[in-house]
Amino acid sequence: MKSAIILFLTVILGHYSMASDTPKGPFIRINQIGYMLEEHKTAVVFSHSKVAETFELINVTTQKAEITLRPKKSKKEGWGTFDYYYELDFSNYITKGTYFIQGKNSKSRSNSFSIGNDAYHQKPDILLEFMRQQRCGYNPYFDMVCHQRDGRSAYGPMPEGTFVDATGGWHDAGDQLKYLITGSYATAHMLMAYELFPDTFEDRVNHLGQPIPNGIADVLDEAKWGLDWILKLHPGPDQLIHQIADDRDHIGWKMPDEDTSDYGWGPNSYRVAYFATGTPQGLNKYQSEATGVSNLAGRSAAALALASRIWRTELKDTVFATICLNAAKTLYQLGQEKEGFQQGNSYGAPYRYSEKSWADDMEWGAAELYKSTGKKEYLVEAKEYAVQANTVSWTAKDSVAHYEFYPFINLGHFALYDQVDDKFKETLAGYYKTGLEDNVKRALKNPYNIGVPFVWCSNNLLTSIITQGILYERMTGDKSYSQFVVAQRDWLFGRNPWGTSMFTKLPENGEYPLDVHTSTWALTQKEIPGGLVDGPVYASIFNSLKGLHLANPDEFKAFQNTYVVYHDDIGDYSTNEPTMDGTAGSIIMMAHWANMTKKE
Repeated sequence: MKSAIILFLTVILGHYSMASDTPKGPFIRINQIGYMLEEHKTAVVFSHSKVAETFELINVTTQKAEITLRPKKSKKEGWGTFDYYYELDFSNYITKGTYFIQGKNSKSRSNSFSIGNDAYHQKPDILLEFMRQQRCGYNPYFDMVCHQRDGRSAYGPMPEGTFVDATGGWHDAGDQLKYLITGSYATAHMLMAYELFPDTFEDRVNHLGQPIPNGIADVLDEAKWGLDWILKLHPGPDQLIHQIADDRDHIGWKMPDEDTSDYGWGPNSYRVAYFATGTPQGLNKYQSEATGVSNLAGRSAAALALASRIWRTELKDTVFATICLNAAKTLYQLGQEKEGFQQGNSYGAPYRYSEKSWADDMEWGAAELYKSTGKKEYLVEAKEYAVQANTVSWTAKDSVAHYEFYPFINLGHFALYDQVDDKFKETLAGYYKTGLEDNVKRALKNPYNIGVPFVWCSNNLLTSIITQGILYERMTGDKSYSQFVVAQRDWLFGRNPWGTSMFTKLPENGEYPLDVHTSTWALTQKEIPGGLVDGPVYASIFNSLKGLHLANPDEFKAFQNTYVVYHDDIGDYSTNEPTMDGTAGSIIMMAHWANMTKKE
């Protein structure tokens, strides 16, 4: 148990008895980052016994109680540990400042939070700090170079074990594998975030991620790290590498430049580079499934086509823009020739990225290619793939295979929207609306108004449905889901059973994941801000995963339940491992609220 955390929890998790360490409550859960001036602002209160007191919204600076809040009892069912849930609604309070909520009698209090349209200012750039720490090749956080021998080929058109240059990219999560599955999405998501909110991102670093401004928005520097890697993974029109290394990486904590994993060429040496073939793969007993390569090719084509516009028009680099566009075309063609999906590969365990959707990626690739070339055939094909992708998603399901419907939002529908007639616009918006409705129905069943299924990486689902709601509103002007979207966001920053943010060191003075499942934390005890952890899972999943254990006593024990669990513990790779793609996939969401600063 971390002594610092114990001290901190006495403040934010509720009122503790002086006679024992048993928390008494009532417990107040708020969004620790804060709330926009005009949006729906609520806190959740829960307790083992009936709550008969009122609460006060107190200004941190003046210590003055600004308003009295009367708890409204929730009729929704909790998840078993607590019997009484209430909502505190302070939506009508619109004075900018920093506040906390406190029980008038119990003195139970929340952590501090902001009210103001600048609450999310600069937060997208904090996420980029985590992305830079995940870089493979030259890593600016450690100022060192790793994995310069990536990699030697498997399933390629050349003799097995041939060296191919697959250096670069990002380490996927707490481990040091690299996947095109996630890297392509992260790259394209960051580029779309820039197209939507170009003035939101700052320029603090150069292309290597060093603290030297270079006249280019940092989100583009980070996206180019991904673009350069994707270009390496597509060395020929009919070639595409989809994964570097496999779970032979999972041999304990290690620094990236001292990687002792051995793929047959000795420790800290060459790693295997898997080529996408559209057929099942695996060097050991756990074979993947595959029917084609369109998921990878379409998504990579989308990223490169997006980049070609930005580098041509914004950065005036026609050479790189042309390289990107040409590669986007050949990748898209490869996706057409081998329609279907390619999954990730494992070696010693059954866990892999099990993506099975692909029409969404081809829609996205075709839509971006149409916007970059103006060629009508891309528009026709994008619409065809859009209808095929339709509402295919995780949103209607209570449980799905790991990454089965990836990406967790179909950004192709949004990319295509402005390019089609009004009737087809309604169709695309309707696809998004259906997914939102699925989640709203599930959210109505619990006092947190949270709608995602708690499968592995539930936080990635959450940021995706938030993004879907933001983009739906941007497409249609329909604000029907604004309140729902805010509730999902608030969960991510502390309005949840554990009262914790799901992003490392965010907010810096709040309760956030500390004991995360990464080598960086395990070996250096350094905190990297901005990483989105996997998030809560069904207790049934937690209890069934191989090799999972808690390294320390559970500081959230009093708040766990038999339905869904989360642990700030380095041993829990199911809930507390920050991921590269989850972090990158949060950037549109974060930029949306950061952009609100302009409205002050």
